[in-house]
Amino acid sequence: MEELLETIRAFVGVHELAPTEGDGGPEIAWGDHFFYYAPDGTVPVRAQPYATIVTKDYPGDALSGLGPAGRWRVNVHVGRARYTELTGAEPGREPAPRDFGAADVILPHPVYGALGWIAVVVPGERTGPTVVALLREAHENARDRAARRAGEAP
Repeated sequence: MEELLETIRAFVGVHELAPTEGDGGPEIAWGDHFFYYAPDGTVPVRAQPYATIVTKDYPGDALSGLGPAGRWRVNVHVGRARYTELTGAEPGREPAPRDFGAADVILPHPVYGALGWIAVVVPGERTGPTVVALLREAHENARDRAARRAGEAP
C-alpha cells in the first residue's frame, strides 16, 4: 500500500485526507485515505474524493472482507463508460454475482458501483499498473471538474 500511496501523493494538486486518532476525524475512518484534487490544500466543499484506500470493512460495506491483516482496498471513481469497459456491466446492472473479496481483480465497488466506482482488493501484479493508470485518470478528471466549476478551461 505504501508504494501506491507514494504514487498518488506525487500527483500535482492532490490533497490527501488521512484521519487519525486525535485529529477530529471519525474513528471509523482512522487509517484510511481519501484523495481530492485540491491544489490549495483544502478539502473541496462541493466535491467527493476521486479515490479512497480503505483498510477495514465499514457498516454496510463488508463484502470485501477487509478484516484480516494485510487486506485493504483501493476505490476509484472511473465514470459510467469506463466502469462498463472495466467490469463488463453497466453501473447498477450487474449480470451475475461477484466475489467482492477477490484480491488483485478489478471489480465494481460493492456499494458505489452504480455511481461509476470500481474497487480492487490488494492490487498486485495483474491489476497494479491498471490501478495506477485509473488513479491518474481520475485525478485528471477531478482537476478538469474543478476547473469547470471555477469557470476556467481545463
